[in-house]
Amino acid sequence: MSEGAELAADERTGVWLVGARGNVATMSIVGARAIARGATDTTGMVTEREPVSHLELPPVEGLVFGGHDIESEPLVAQAERQRDRNGVPDGETLAAVRDDLAAIDDRIEVGTAVNCGAAVSEESEQIDENLAVRDVVDQIRDDYEAFRDRQNVERLVVVNVASTEPELAEPERYERRDALERAIDEDDRDLPASVLYAYAAISAGHPFVNFTPSTANALGGVRELAAENDVPHMGRDAKTGETLVKSALAPMFAGRNLRVMSWEGHNILGNKDGLVLEDEANAAGKLASKGDVLDSILPEIEHNRVRIDYTPSLADWKTAWDYIHFEGFLETEMTMQFTWEGSDSALAAPLVLDLVRLIAHADERGDGGLQPQLASFFKAPLEVDEHDLSQQLNRLSEYAEQHR
Repeated sequence: MSEGAELAADERTGVWLVGARGNVATMSIVGARAIARGATDTTGMVTEREPVSHLELPPVEGLVFGGHDIESEPLVAQAERQRDRNGVPDGETLAAVRDDLAAIDDRIEVGTAVNCGAAVSEESEQIDENLAVRDVVDQIRDDYEAFRDRQNVERLVVVNVASTEPELAEPERYERRDALERAIDEDDRDLPASVLYAYAAISAGHPFVNFTPSTANALGGVRELAAENDVPHMGRDAKTGETLVKSALAPMFAGRNLRVMSWEGHNILGNKDGLVLEDEANAAGKLASKGDVLDSILPEIEHNRVRIDYTPSLADWKTAWDYIHFEGFLETEMTMQFTWEGSDSALAAPLVLDLVRLIAHADERGDGGLQPQLASFFKAPLEVDEHDLSQQLNRLSEYAEQHR
């Protein structure tokens, strides 16, 4: 039985994944369908924990997936590779959703990776690069609408889970909606794919989530468009591992008035995201969002550095080693170290499902614009300066209590 086939149309929610055959997207789809088929539980999903679980959220079994990618390898093959190299998903879970993956794969169209860097776009099939920017936007929007019509879903949520792009050189050029739309009409070739996907979604009234450090809806012109069109959106750069720990641990040092002198973080991972982040241009935005968390919570920190290195043999597993040098009472210098090891995609996938459900809830209620209650999901939450994880989670709980 396909996704949500047994549910009424108003219980079915379309999910358009940009980067739909990538590691995070594949694991998100596997997880959603495994939950729907009773092959796994909802551990790791914030929306299944009180008080958030009391909200009237779209059911996981009603999520209907489609998307864009520039890779042609089928979802089943992607999932098999993750099983063989990483052990996640396990063979029994994959067997339970194999037919679902094959059906969903037929709904994945060729996308664009314009200005995403050589590590992303080399030797990949894309929307015709000779098309004008406005024509690319129109094709993306047409694909959104065709998917909605074919799958009979009332609401479509667009989630960017594609590989990290290089930072946009002059974002201030597009700070206003009119400037952005003029740039699109005048075939401005500097605009990256993430912005085109965000603009196409929000201009068509579809909620948008940016799971990545890429520019997307962080651009001023896109945010203005979302506010004017009353479309909910949020990002930037999902907080799944090392930075999650930092946002929980750094407030401890601040609250106890312990002076952190140095915080050194070294990350190694082996999947496609790790390969893309080997490129300094692609890595710049990721490193900035990871470092900004500490700068916000510990503004007097003397040294705060993050490294990300590609280690092919690790596949989808990532390791972060953090060394914290701090000073306590009587000028006593002390240290703390921790190591975080986890499956990158298994950490990220439940957050994708949470964000889809929560932003669909906001859209159902007519709550447009940025969604600050979702700050706990992101390293660099748009227009939210609070990086203390407990405070961010309190904000989500308060939202849930207010909207029960």
